[in-house]
Amino acid sequence: MRDETREQPAPLRSGLTTGSCATATSLAAARLLLAGQSDDAVHITLPKGKVVQMRLEFCRLLADGAEAGTLKDAGDDPDVTHGALLYSQVRLQAAPGVRFVAGKGVGTVTRPGLVLAVGEPAINPVPRRMISEHLQRLAAEHAYAGGFEVTVNVQDGESLALKTMNPRLGILGGLSILGTSGIVRPFSCSAYIASIHQGIDVAKTNGYQHIAACTGNASEDTMRRVYDLPEIALIEMGDFVGAVLKHLRKVPVDKLSLCGGFGKISKLAAGHMDLHSRHSSIDLPQLADWAAAIGADPALQDSIRQANTSQQALALASAAGIALGDAVCAHALAFARSVVPTQVQVEVFAIDRQGGIVGHAGGFA
Repeated sequence: MRDETREQPAPLRSGLTTGSCATATSLAAARLLLAGQSDDAVHITLPKGKVVQMRLEFCRLLADGAEAGTLKDAGDDPDVTHGALLYSQVRLQAAPGVRFVAGKGVGTVTRPGLVLAVGEPAINPVPRRMISEHLQRLAAEHAYAGGFEVTVNVQDGESLALKTMNPRLGILGGLSILGTSGIVRPFSCSAYIASIHQGIDVAKTNGYQHIAACTGNASEDTMRRVYDLPEIALIEMGDFVGAVLKHLRKVPVDKLSLCGGFGKISKLAAGHMDLHSRHSSIDLPQLADWAAAIGADPALQDSIRQANTSQQALALASAAGIALGDAVCAHALAFARSVVPTQVQVEVFAIDRQGGIVGHAGGFA
């Protein structure tokens, strides 16, 4: 029970992603097959190098492989998968590499426009890489030249997925296995916004007049690549772009670079201050109208309106030579400039899922 008498709120507890769970359970099952070692806990290395220990609910042999399971711990984040049993089944195969299979409660991609191809299990790229790297290291340790088939399952995942955007996106049959850092950061509006404000304050106090506000890891990497900005000048704003723009009224800097995925930047362009799906959505008809303003023909406009995702809309426009990314950034720039003081130079970058710049407005200078 939460202690209501505390004068200072307790710090929010981070958790681990479904991608981390799938990595730990795959590693434990594979180790049982190759080393005969059944664990009740396993250590994994997260993408940025941190090593964490994850407790297992079981680790056991099957008739044709092995399986291990863990309970998803999302920390203090209100995640629909918190407490769910995630388990992986591993089978050895002659061909090297790792083959991924959607098990019970894990979705399959059925529509284009997502980061994974149609027909693929909804196990995102970073979790796939984490699993593959851990299994390859294990194989090298045991001089195993073959490969692995990994089937990831989430108990009750099909019903849990109905509480997410998966059905609308065409991910059917269950949840997606997600994560880019391996860690679930707790969602707290007040705490997160306070950290954004503090980040801007610290950057300016230390003499940094150019800051880059980024929605996530990929956009931070893009800003490092473009400007070689130090960590102190990179503001992790998540979905709270409004917290950045409004705070600059009190603590202005010389230059603000905003960077985020194309879908999130399209929300900013439409005038949204909170880019989370709980509070704003991608407006495909608006994207079609913006495309029309820069030369999209009626057929392309209709295709954009019917697109499954903003990424698919962007791809359709790009194939037709329509610079929709730049147009969206221009609208986002206009909105941002309406909020921040006139002395703050603003620019906006939109990126794709690989961190490539797909749109820009404002000056590089």
